[in-house]
Amino acid sequence: MLLLIAISYLALTPAPPKGVGSSWDKLNHAMAFASLAFCGHWSLSSGRQRWLALPLALLAYGGAIELLQLQIPGRDGEWVDLLADAVGATLGLCAAGALGTLKRD
Repeated sequence: MLLLIAISYLALTPAPPKGVGSSWDKLNHAMAFASLAFCGHWSLSSGRQRWLALPLALLAYGGAIELLQLQIPGRDGEWVDLLADAVGATLGLCAAGALGTLKRD
């Protein structure tokens, strides 16, 4: 929950703090959503929640952020940001799934 709050603040503040994240905005999106997906995977118990509900919820969350950013002075909502969110979420879920496979072996 703290991760979600921190990411929401950084995404929705008119002037995010300097020095947080990378200098490439798309990498910031991917890292944030990879973190959310990885942590979310481990917080859910069923496969359906992990592999269907979580990715859909993260995509909706990313879309909501982009729509809200259109209303914030100095911020822009971009489709490419949403794509970076989706790529990050996919990577985070893949990493969590791979770790889960290693844990079982």
